[in-house]
Amino acid sequence: MTRIGSAVVDGVPCVVVVDAAGTTVRPTDIVPDLGAALSGDLLDDAVSTALAAPSLPIDEVVWRPTIPRPPKILCVGLNYRLHVEESASIASAAGHPTIFTRFPSSHVGHLQALVAPSASDTFDYEGEVGVVIGRPGRHIRADDAMEHVIGLTPFMDGSVREFQRHTSQFTPGKNFDDSGSFGPWMTTLDEIEDLDAVTVTTRVDGEQVQHAPLAELITSIPDLIAYCSTFTTLEPGDVIATGTPGGVGIARDPQLLLRAGMTVEVEVSGVGTLRNPVIAES
Repeated sequence: MTRIGSAVVDGVPCVVVVDAAGTTVRPTDIVPDLGAALSGDLLDDAVSTALAAPSLPIDEVVWRPTIPRPPKILCVGLNYRLHVEESASIASAAGHPTIFTRFPSSHVGHLQALVAPSASDTFDYEGEVGVVIGRPGRHIRADDAMEHVIGLTPFMDGSVREFQRHTSQFTPGKNFDDSGSFGPWMTTLDEIEDLDAVTVTTRVDGEQVQHAPLAELITSIPDLIAYCSTFTTLEPGDVIATGTPGGVGIARDPQLLLRAGMTVEVEVSGVGTLRNPVIAES
């Protein structure tokens, strides 16, 4: 398997398999999205059906989030040392990963508009690697953790800093409607040769503002899965956003915050590139 996403083709929600060049897709509507394929143990059927379908130019699809309505979206804060240093005003539980949640309504798909909220002018970017869970588990050992991962996806954890910092709880600043995104697709783990060498790069209007390999994570992906599965059962279709590198807009001098008319890109090497324009809330 390789690149698999959730999209709409001719008004019909479907799963699409993307060709190696990233120029065509093959759709199947036997399930409406990748989340349904994973939760129903129908991913192999969906992929084989799609591969037998005629191909379409990739610009004929409308992208949804990789998993449109994940059972859980668990996000990790302060998981790169440079970001910890630039975020000194945010409290951290030393020795344990900082975990918060996002709601499905806070996400859009590839090429869909991110909405800069009218309530605050502190809308910031955070490029991340998203981990998609393919096999359920509780109390998963770190040594076994990657057996529960089906793939990786680019993730943009858009953050309204003013609301994030109202209290020690991040939830309000991380859940404005249409403030984050992930996609365009999931690349299955069997296509990733060296997980530590995978890099995340964020660009705003074409300028690189973040870049780091997964090797620099403070808490690794296996350890994140072990930790999260201690307090909750991980289910197929769950997404874990692994944290953002240093270089966020609020910490820059001068600050670089998202405004209508800007474009944000998150590229995960060997996985794909997520691109979203920014519009103002109407």
